[in-house]
Amino acid sequence: MPRTKITPLICVEDGELAAAELPEAHRSWAEANSFAGQRGRLLALPAGDGGLAGYLFGLGDAAERPSLVTGLAGAALGSGTYRLEGAYGDPTLAAIGFQLGAYRFDRYRSGRAAPKLAIPGRADADEVARLVEAAVLARDLINTPANDLGPDAFEREIRAFAAARKMKIKVIAGDDLLRANFPMIHAVGRASVQAPRLVDLSWGDARHPKVTLVGKGVTFDTGGLDIKAASGMLLMKKDMGGAANVLGLAHAIVSAKLRLRLRVLIPIVENSIAGAAFRPGDVLTSRQGMTVEIGNTDAEGRLILADALALADEESPELLLDMATLTGAARVALGPDLPPLYSTDDALARALMEAGAAADDPLWQMPLWSPYDGMMSSKIADVNNAGSGGFAGSVTAALFLRRFVANAAAWVHLDIFGWAPEARPSRPVGGTDQGIRAVYGVLRQRYPQ
Repeated sequence: MPRTKITPLICVEDGELAAAELPEAHRSWAEANSFAGQRGRLLALPAGDGGLAGYLFGLGDAAERPSLVTGLAGAALGSGTYRLEGAYGDPTLAAIGFQLGAYRFDRYRSGRAAPKLAIPGRADADEVARLVEAAVLARDLINTPANDLGPDAFEREIRAFAAARKMKIKVIAGDDLLRANFPMIHAVGRASVQAPRLVDLSWGDARHPKVTLVGKGVTFDTGGLDIKAASGMLLMKKDMGGAANVLGLAHAIVSAKLRLRLRVLIPIVENSIAGAAFRPGDVLTSRQGMTVEIGNTDAEGRLILADALALADEESPELLLDMATLTGAARVALGPDLPPLYSTDDALARALMEAGAAADDPLWQMPLWSPYDGMMSSKIADVNNAGSGGFAGSVTAALFLRRFVANAAAWVHLDIFGWAPEARPSRPVGGTDQGIRAVYGVLRQRYPQ
């Protein structure tokens, strides 16, 4: 069997070409082509026989480059197997970055083969594999359109996910949601031809600390009777991005065999328009017993999360964390690349931000500003699902969710976007992972194998 050809990828910091210890012919070639280690630049190196000796890859300025900058090489290179050389820094992060940059979503078209990486010997190969697989899992799910990933198909995907990891699974669907006291999940999803459901996964030793993850699983969001404009619906296949990222995080946790008892709750609905759709002005009674006036049917994600959070909270987990593509206001405040983080534990929030910064998975803490609770007041119910006045939409959404968490020792809410509108190092355009590496980094420290 022929040996796989491995092409060197020599990483060079900006202005440090001399330190790369290149052969004189390659150094002269780099200088003639004005290569000085500029971030993201690739330069092919000729071999003496007229073939390819390898590539130079610019890392950019050490003080400014993201830790997954090698993703730029993964995105730009063609098929083949490559080996990192030079001053590429942490080998595990460099390998993760390259492979995430090489990600392609080619389910619906024939695409060029993605480049492969020979994992550096000093890298933690298992950690590379689990975090790349976690991100790819989330990206593939988000990128899949709703005609192929409605509630029925999403449940099948999760069942396969659970079976592959020996996780226990329970699903409550359709009118059984009413009998099991999940009225808001039922109300949001009942207009769809595919029934709403709640998927409940569990894994690990019941004696270990309880960590529960909740992911918003709206497979498509029309806005309901408060219908979105056509432009607002174009990306709504990604409204299950919270659930996709929670599954990616669950994969990393199970793969690493962290010492915790994991529970994953995913309410799955399609927010459709039909005669059975819930209406503006309706009053719903939540699982917790709180009544909710519907100010806007397009604020549906917080309704299904509320029932799931209430269930999770009943067993008083040590950590309760939800991810959701919840508000456009979060993107107005912090843009698509920096998800807001809300938490009842400031020390935990700081740890998550530090872990995110180290893993090129940034998060930014926002305040649970209690005076804004009044923006969700209702004259006929305990609370309105939509804040009045248009101010602080991400904050008021987080405050709404906080009402359904009373017993968990710590609660974290990530208002993610789940989409990369422009290519970034390790993040091609399209559905993307957010929060997985940051949260996993903290959990790995708290609950090591």
